[in-house]
Amino acid sequence: MARRKKHTPEQVVNLLRQIEVSVANGKTTSVSCKEAEITEQTYYRWRKEYGGLQVDQARRLKELESENAKLKRLVSELSLEKLVLKDIAAGNF
Repeated sequence: MARRKKHTPEQVVNLLRQIEVSVANGKTTSVSCKEAEITEQTYYRWRKEYGGLQVDQARRLKELESENAKLKRLVSELSLEKLVLKDIAAGNF
C-alpha cells in the first residue's frame, strides 16, 4: 500500500496551478495528475476545497479550520461539565 503524503496548503495550491497549466497546454487531466503524483480524485477534491485561493488564503483557511475544531471540542467539554454539575446540584449522583 502506498504511503500517504501530507501536503501543506501551499503545496496543494501550487500543484493545482501546475496541473491547470498542464491542462491548458493540451495534456489531459489524468496525465497531469500522474505527473504531479496525485490521483484524479485528489485533484478534484482539492480543486473543490482550494480552487481559486491564493497560497496565503489557503494557509489561513487551514488555520481557521484547526482553530474551529479546537473551539468545538472546548464547547462540547464545557457542555458536558455543565450537565454533570447540574446532576450533582440536583442530587442525581
